[in-house]
Amino acid sequence: MYRFLLSPRWLGALALTLVAAAVMVLLGNWQLDRYRGRTEVNERIDAGQRMAPVPLADALRAPTGGAGTAGPAPAEDKVWTRITATGRYDPTNTVLVRGRTVDSRVGFEVLTPLVLADGTALLVDRGWIPPAPGGATAQPPVPAAPTGDVTVVGRVHETESGAGAVDRRDGRLETRRIGVSRLARELPYPVYGGYLLLDEQTPAADPVFKAVTVGHANNWQNFGYVVQWWLFAVMALFGYGWVARREARRADGIGATPTPMDRAAEPTPSASA
Repeated sequence: MYRFLLSPRWLGALALTLVAAAVMVLLGNWQLDRYRGRTEVNERIDAGQRMAPVPLADALRAPTGGAGTAGPAPAEDKVWTRITATGRYDPTNTVLVRGRTVDSRVGFEVLTPLVLADGTALLVDRGWIPPAPGGATAQPPVPAAPTGDVTVVGRVHETESGAGAVDRRDGRLETRRIGVSRLARELPYPVYGGYLLLDEQTPAADPVFKAVTVGHANNWQNFGYVVQWWLFAVMALFGYGWVARREARRADGIGATPTPMDRAAEPTPSASA
């Protein structure tokens, strides 16, 4: 009944179907890995918001190079760890990060190095401020950083990918992405390999700063892709089986359309019938 499946045409169709289904399963597995990875990131973000702050040394290794170098990047499981550190701000090397959006408004994030007692520095993202009148890229007046010892509490953020050039405009460092290694080259001291997203500060931060919101990764979109690719794989196999069954039924005459009856050839019924 199904001997036709051994023909070259049907063997080729089976091979193509199996390859397509295997590729779809692999794509589903890849999206499953992305779903798990993004879920772990979201869990670390939530845990960082709830945890008590730990010393800086518990989350980041100190830089060991000279001025203008950055220390090791934070380990994956240390990103979003809530830490505390004490030092003195260096406002002369404040960095403005342009093109940042908070509450649907484009403005600047302000990074100021916090110089620690050992001479190393931690970049602290003090928050978001709106641009000056004149456009989204017009440099704003930056609130003065507190003088003297400052204690900060915040979450460790890894360096951003795709960091571009660092420019000096109107006497201030300015960039589009926060690339710690790239920024370190412009600074007169060694810098930690991650930066701090500020939550609290003593003395208190200027109220003009708005907290930089942390968005969660859309892990459920990846889960939807998992289901989609695996369903496509099942549909490919089901479709091959359905076509093969239909071909087998047609070959056996099952379900074939009966030959129309030629009523003109039938004998004429008699009048007495």
